[in-house]
Amino acid sequence: MEKLQYEKPYIKKLHAGVMNKFGTRTGVQPVKNIDGISVKSLIETYGSPVFVLSERQIRKNYRSAYRAFSTRYPKVQFAWSYKTNYLNAICQVFHQEGSWAEVVSGFEYRKALGNGVPGNKIIFNGPGKTNDELQMAIENDSLIHIDHFEELNQLLTLSNNLANKPRVAIRVNMDTGVYPLWDRFGFNYENGEAWTALTKVVNSGKLQLAGLHCHIGTYMLTTAAYGIAATKLCDLAIRCQTQCNHKIEYIDMGGGFPSTNTLKGAYLPGNDTVPSIDDFAEVITSTLLNYGFANTDLPSLILESGRVLIDDAGYLLGTVIANKRLSSGKRATIVDFGVNILFTSFWYEHQISPAQDFVPHSENMVIYGPLCMNIDVIRESINLPPLSPGDQVVVHKVGAYNMTQWMQFITLRPTVVLIDEQQRTHVIRTSETLQYTEEPEFVPTHLKAK
Repeated sequence: MEKLQYEKPYIKKLHAGVMNKFGTRTGVQPVKNIDGISVKSLIETYGSPVFVLSERQIRKNYRSAYRAFSTRYPKVQFAWSYKTNYLNAICQVFHQEGSWAEVVSGFEYRKALGNGVPGNKIIFNGPGKTNDELQMAIENDSLIHIDHFEELNQLLTLSNNLANKPRVAIRVNMDTGVYPLWDRFGFNYENGEAWTALTKVVNSGKLQLAGLHCHIGTYMLTTAAYGIAATKLCDLAIRCQTQCNHKIEYIDMGGGFPSTNTLKGAYLPGNDTVPSIDDFAEVITSTLLNYGFANTDLPSLILESGRVLIDDAGYLLGTVIANKRLSSGKRATIVDFGVNILFTSFWYEHQISPAQDFVPHSENMVIYGPLCMNIDVIRESINLPPLSPGDQVVVHKVGAYNMTQWMQFITLRPTVVLIDEQQRTHVIRTSETLQYTEEPEFVPTHLKAK
């Protein structure tokens, strides 16, 4: 009988709150300050609503994630996921910490270059690269992750008569036991497509196969799936070395690590159900180290984390507009920010905290935004103390995707503020104006107002 591997015990703090006959419930506490700056002063200075990001928390998150992997594996490199939050100030924080850039469009690629990232430290992902964008990546010696055979053929054509071979990787999709499968991107492992693409690159003589890449999903709640994915990429790497006599330089495990936000429909808070970054690091690194690579052939490990590094560093501050009673008698509170700037309220049960003292009584209510759309629901059901017009609230863990997926719809997009480590505030994106939104517009002469 095979001896089971020893797993050290650990204590995990639970945050579910006190149990009563109705289930678990966490007490509401006022949040009056963010990194030592009062919510009231932030709103008075920058308007309502306003996004606030904590540089201190971003750096803390990055260093914690890097430490989790680098203390377990000798060659680790993070590449900041631009699509998660590509405000230049935020990207620069990650680049100062040592992160490369991971981009998925020509737009993001040019932002990375503008932020001073050397071309050889940019990873170019995505299924929609144009010839001009691929040419730009080749000229800058970037790592190009190939998504499909059409792109592979594009690169083979562009690489004709080049003195230096473009550096590429194969993106691989696979069955990791999590369904539905993420098989839209990359080449499939199980049906042999990934191996076919790999051998085509190696045998072409025109491209330099530097790595293997996967991104198995988003907000992943199981660490085991990463163990399976790492095993399959290691298999391809070893086969490439033994059968094609070609060494893979790096394995890129992508991202998908969750923040501690609570998903809609979840029975327990995200703090209690989400694996830690150390949990993911343990599974991924132990798989690579135990697979059988010689010490001299051990590939570098690249991570393209986004959400886990910034979600809890972002806050949205807003103000109550009005209250009303629905036909059911349920209390409804209307705030001055909607789903157009808080896109993740479709995914998460965001924690919402009053920014001032309140009476101990609480009531179940729905929180609506100001948009003239029935879908503008911030929280369908939440227990909060009664809030009056003019009261201020704080929405937690909004740093990921809201400032890239937001839209100018009915209302203008607000100011974004960064609080640095010395508790100084900086505007890193100004609020929109009517002039800004109308600048790209043209009115034909016969339609102009007289």
